[in-house]
Amino acid sequence: MIKDLQWFALLTRSNFEQTVHTSICRKKIDAFLPRTRKQSRRKDRKLMIETPLFPGYLFVKSTAAPAAQLQILKTVGAVRLLGNAKGPLPVPETQIEALKLLTSATQDLITGITIQLEKGDPVMILEGAMAGLKGEFYRHKGQGRVIVKIDLLGQYAGVEVDSGNVEKIPELLS
Repeated sequence: MIKDLQWFALLTRSNFEQTVHTSICRKKIDAFLPRTRKQSRRKDRKLMIETPLFPGYLFVKSTAAPAAQLQILKTVGAVRLLGNAKGPLPVPETQIEALKLLTSATQDLITGITIQLEKGDPVMILEGAMAGLKGEFYRHKGQGRVIVKIDLLGQYAGVEVDSGNVEKIPELLS
């Protein structure tokens, strides 16, 4: 076994997590792609699908040697190892073990747990025609729908969106 192996977070092209994971494993490099099950957003049927817990990322075990990291980065779909100006930063082994334990549970892992929103909370719309817009939470409409108050050129408009497509913005970022 090679000494000094550490886990690193690898950024992948959009929706290439599984492809990169498979390719890296074929190179006999230890890789971990944490997955979770969630309900598909299709309108005609509801299926439980397996998706990456961290979209766009997976973890690889490697040394800090540039040659070893180059072998990882030459994988189709791999973008870069996360780090700073000094180079890639390792992810603590304890965090990887905790993720493995969490994702191996027999019960479905629920991600994106919605924080109870209150009137006036700053929110961002994540998906749909209004994706990326910031506004204020106005009220729950029922059946998984909410109303968000958006400021459009000095006029306020109420937009009805799926509650799963709204995320509260932390007070520091709003």
